[in-house]
Amino acid sequence: MAQPYSLTALLRHAFSGHRTWPAAWRAPEPKAAYDVVIIGGGGHGLAAAYYLAKNHGITNVAVLEKGWIGGGNTARNTTIIRSNYQQDGNALFYEHSVKLWEGLSQDLNFNVMFSPRGMINLYHTPADRDAWVRRYNSMRLNGIDAAVLNTAEIAALVPDLDLAAGSRHPVLGGVIQRRAGVARHDAVAWGFARAADRRGVDIIQNCAVTGIIREGGRVVGVDTTRGRILAPKIASCVAGNSSRVAEMVGLRLPIESHLLQAMVTEPVKPFLDVVVSSGAHRVYVSQTDKGEVLIGGRLDGYNSYSQRGSLPVIEEIAAGAAALLPRLKRLRLMRSWAGLVDMTMDGSAIISRTPVEGFYFNGGWCYGGFKATPASGWCFAHLIATDGPHPLIERHRLDRFTSGHTINERGAGPSPHLH
Repeated sequence: MAQPYSLTALLRHAFSGHRTWPAAWRAPEPKAAYDVVIIGGGGHGLAAAYYLAKNHGITNVAVLEKGWIGGGNTARNTTIIRSNYQQDGNALFYEHSVKLWEGLSQDLNFNVMFSPRGMINLYHTPADRDAWVRRYNSMRLNGIDAAVLNTAEIAALVPDLDLAAGSRHPVLGGVIQRRAGVARHDAVAWGFARAADRRGVDIIQNCAVTGIIREGGRVVGVDTTRGRILAPKIASCVAGNSSRVAEMVGLRLPIESHLLQAMVTEPVKPFLDVVVSSGAHRVYVSQTDKGEVLIGGRLDGYNSYSQRGSLPVIEEIAAGAAALLPRLKRLRLMRSWAGLVDMTMDGSAIISRTPVEGFYFNGGWCYGGFKATPASGWCFAHLIATDGPHPLIERHRLDRFTSGHTINERGAGPSPHLH
């Protein structure tokens, strides 16, 4: 197993030109049976495996990834971390996640490059202002940091923002969460993979699940492209492909898969050290450590498993970013990509047991998957290990869509595209 990273190890390997570092994690052959099989080697699956081993002592675990670690949705997001939610079911969960992010590099012995640079949500109309101030009050009541900013305070933080009164969507103010920020997406996957491996978890890449085996109404194993693997507990963490995996056990989920695009410009000198979001322009902007301007926006608006976005949405997102920060008009887009997001009917995630005995589900993260990674793994591991929900996810059960106890964060009703 990989040895801990340290200054001593860095100096020792420097004498060999850093050519003698061991592999970050093993490449084991799959065993015939495990106590738990996790389908999906993205951030959530790896985090669940790590916390199963760390918090519950369950190490006979296999994480099955159809591709390579860090090659799926974990690497197809905009890296934002925040807990500025209004509903208690979401706010407390994401606040726990932010707290885990704050110590994650030390916990994993791997630099995930968490940068708590703050996030500003702009408001452009009186109604927009009222909605954001309500959310601000809700956050403060839940013990989450938040502050309301006027335009002068925003100008001091983001000098390049267009605050002209005659702009298309004049900025009236904003709400900031200063502990929000960003992290390096692939480093998160690598860090959890390495930490889980060091605790004995088997990470098996290029191993696609082709079927789930059931006997007497419960799961007993999976068929994969690398053979059959038996396990009494099967956990799904496959993001936009959730419906496909659930179909293997006869479950139909209240989920739609949509595309969410993002893009980066050519790198420039640092000029933006906070994350800026605008609902009116349907865009959010930050600057990476390499100097690229990272831009994201709304869903493409159609169902797909393709991970290929559409040009009209790229044009709309770029126009919104340029309207907020006019200096971006001079920059060239360098690349764009699309992530596959699983949108629930109420815009909130599902971490739950299912009607199929031994089959556990983690999905429906909508826009919130990356920022939820550590808390998702923490709570999902608790559910798998104890067969009972962690207090932070008691409202995130699958059966809430039957009982009507939904977590409708935006009040948009059962319309995934509106969330």
